[in-house]
Amino acid sequence: MIVIATGIIQSFNDLLDKGGPMIIPLLVLSVIGLTLSFERLWFWLRTNNVSVTTRVGRMAELLRRRDVHAAKALADRHHTVYDRIVHALLAEETNEAAAVAAIEQQRPRMDRFMASLSTIITAAPMLGILGTVLGLIGAFETLAKQGEINPRDLSPDIGEALISTAVGLVITVVILFPYNACRAQMERALGRIETLTAAVVDPEEDSTQHDSNPKSEIRNPK
Repeated sequence: MIVIATGIIQSFNDLLDKGGPMIIPLLVLSVIGLTLSFERLWFWLRTNNVSVTTRVGRMAELLRRRDVHAAKALADRHHTVYDRIVHALLAEETNEAAAVAAIEQQRPRMDRFMASLSTIITAAPMLGILGTVLGLIGAFETLAKQGEINPRDLSPDIGEALISTAVGLVITVVILFPYNACRAQMERALGRIETLTAAVVDPEEDSTQHDSNPKSEIRNPK
């Protein structure tokens, strides 16, 4: 076990020595990206598991039957985005404006860290390419300083260029898969939320209430 740990530490030190100046920003991005990815995956695992989706279907059925008290009692037991939206819909006037407001209130919980992950996916290969350019610049400077070309003298700069590019691409690939998985889970969540709001808000009823509102009537002088 100690030998394995020692080998890992030695490999990490070699990577820092041979990766050039861009390897540290890339490693920082990798740590941040993996941390945010695990947080988002854990969030969606708790939000879209089988028990939650079954409960959402049950709440939608109760709301379609106009059994508000049973639906609210079911939502009181949990604190997912679906339960919060049901609470918001039942606490306010059930119209399309209230439904949109309830969804937008929960959207930050679903969108959390997604912009950061997207930025890391875009920035990591760019930093890798920048490391490649810096390595090639170092190689050409070595060529300019020496009259005779020795491939061994160019190997550190070429290795720096290749390592930074490889690390940037690895970070992008590793973060891209959980990012797309979270986007897919968010789309599914929005579909279930739409089902809940449709069960609460009746467009025809909402239109009838709007038309019957005296403030919405236009009185033409006779």
